[in-house]
Amino acid sequence: MASVAFYTPMKAPDSPVPSGDREMARNLMQAIGAQGDTVQLASRLRIYDKVGDTQAQAALRAEADTEAQRLINDLPPDTALWVTYHNYYKAPDLLGPHVCKARNIPYVQLESTRATSRLNGPWAGFAKAAHDACDAAQVIFYHTANDLITLERERHGEQRLVELPPFLPLSELPPASTCDGPMLTVGMMRHGDKLASYTLLAQTLAFLPGDWTLNIAGDGPARSEVKVLMAPFGPKVRFLGQCDRDALRALCAEASVLVWPGVKEAYGMIYLEAQVSGVPVVAQDRPGVRDVLTPSEYPSIEAGPEGLAARLRTLLGDQNLRLSQGAEARARMAERHLMPAATDRFWQAARPLVEAAQ
Repeated sequence: MASVAFYTPMKAPDSPVPSGDREMARNLMQAIGAQGDTVQLASRLRIYDKVGDTQAQAALRAEADTEAQRLINDLPPDTALWVTYHNYYKAPDLLGPHVCKARNIPYVQLESTRATSRLNGPWAGFAKAAHDACDAAQVIFYHTANDLITLERERHGEQRLVELPPFLPLSELPPASTCDGPMLTVGMMRHGDKLASYTLLAQTLAFLPGDWTLNIAGDGPARSEVKVLMAPFGPKVRFLGQCDRDALRALCAEASVLVWPGVKEAYGMIYLEAQVSGVPVVAQDRPGVRDVLTPSEYPSIEAGPEGLAARLRTLLGDQNLRLSQGAEARARMAERHLMPAATDRFWQAARPLVEAAQ
């Protein structure tokens, strides 16, 4: 069994701020350790520049230099593998490549992206650092076909690119939803892309006639704006606030459909949470999102709210269709998106690196 150092430049897995990337990092640590290997968080140093501030980047580089030297000296001697999750131009891995080179430790990445368009401009230095970190990785595990495009184009040397579909930390399927309850929406209430999805959702509901209800799970700084968007629908829309995983599973156990447009989602963990319970999804056909959805008829971005509403009307009017699509989703989840499959895929590529370095 191996001792694994795990690092997330943008946000530590034990951060108190909920997000999809935090949940995925936690899931990855659990999956990597599922065969008995030891997974330790290498560092909580946050390397993240949201706005493109070169002075802030210089300060973070100085912090990273100090932290890298500490790790070179203090990382346990039996460390057999370094794993970095989510290396990209705003949050490059400034630790892993240096530590691994000094300590002769195999280095792999999960969900990394290459953005050549950022090699000029305010993030140029960080983008170059992210590219260099990608080049240092012996294996990069990618989650979506969209990420693979640039990873393949910029592949370095004999580097391997291995698919690792997003997954839930479950070893078996939970009970299937009855699909006879309210519609469900789950999304952080943040400005930007999340609020854009909520805006599109409100536009969609305006095209939805009849007696329907929608539960919304989520909270955040844009809550007041979301409430204004949903005000025209009165008691048809219920705000449940932030819900933990158990509460979400209970909501999914009866939800008729999950509706979330998915504006610029990397892929969207909530789509997995819904489908594992057999809840059909209404979302737009978007890169990343389509990688975690069971093949079906998803409206195009160009179809706008009318397309989403048409898909909702079809599903809400036919419970048997909802149940059959839910069953298909559960079968696909069991095959591709549960933890045992992720653990196997990871170690099939990573174990040979560990054994070669011993």
